Amino acid sequence: MRAVTSADGTGIAVEVVGSGVPVVLVGGAFNDRNSTADLGGLLAEAGLSAVSYDRRGRGDSSDTQPYAVEREIEDLAAVLESVGGSVVYGMSSGGILVLLAALQGLGISRVAVYEPPFNDDPSEEFAEAQARRSREEAVEAFLATTGMPPQEIDGMRQGPAWPYLLGLAHTLSYDARIVARGSTDALAALEIPVLVVDGDASPPFLRDAAKSVAEAVPNATKVSLPDQTHNVDIRVLAPELVRFFS
Repeated sequence: MRAVTSADGTGIAVEVVGSGVPVVLVGGAFNDRNSTADLGGLLAEAGLSAVSYDRRGRGDSSDTQPYAVEREIEDLAAVLESVGGSVVYGMSSGGILVLLAALQGLGISRVAVYEPPFNDDPSEEFAEAQARRSREEAVEAFLATTGMPPQEIDGMRQGPAWPYLLGLAHTLSYDARIVARGSTDALAALEIPVLVVDGDASPPFLRDAAKSVAEAVPNATKVSLPDQTHNVDIRVLAPELVRFFS
C-alpha cells in the first residue's frame, strides 16, 4: 500500500498488483480497496495491472471536509496520475463516479462500468438526509432503497457483517450525492469507448439503468452476464473486462 495526495490534501491509499496496463478499480457503496482486490488479482493474472484504492473516508484514506463529488473526481485524477493510467472500471455508484470523471477529461481513454444506478429522478434530498442520520439509520435507509425487506435488514443487523457496514455508513451520503448527480443526458458528450455490463438476473431498475447508459453513450458496448445479479461473480465479470481493456 502507498498513499497519493489529492488536490485538497486528502491522502488516498492505493494498492497495485500486476505489471501490465494499469486499470484503476473504483468501488461503490460499502466498498473499500479490499472489495476490488480479488477482481484485481484476476486482472493481474490476465496480464493487466490492477489499481485498487480506498475512496476518501474509507480504509486507510483520510476524509477532508466538506465533502463534494468534485473532490472524489480529484481523488481519482490523483490515482490515475500516480500510476500513469488512463483506463477505469467502476462498480455501481462507482460507475457513475467514473463516468462523471470521464466527462471532465482527466485523460481517461476507456471506461467499463457494472450496473451504474442512474436514476431518472435522483434525490439530493435523500443524500442530505443520509448525512444527518446515525450510522445505523443510514445503513438501514440504504438497504431499504435496494428493495431489501425489513425482516432481512433485521437479520443482517444480527450478522457478522453489520459492524463492517456501520464502519462505512458515513460514506453512504457520499454515494447518494454521486447518484444524485447522475444524468444520462450528459453522456452523449462522451467520445471514448465505454463498456456497460449488467446481470440478467438483476432487478429491473438496474437493468434499465444500464440500458439507458448504453443507449446514451455514442461509443458504448453493452454486455449482459447470464445468471448474474448486482452481487456479480468476479470470475464471470473479469474476462469481459480483460477483453475490453486489452
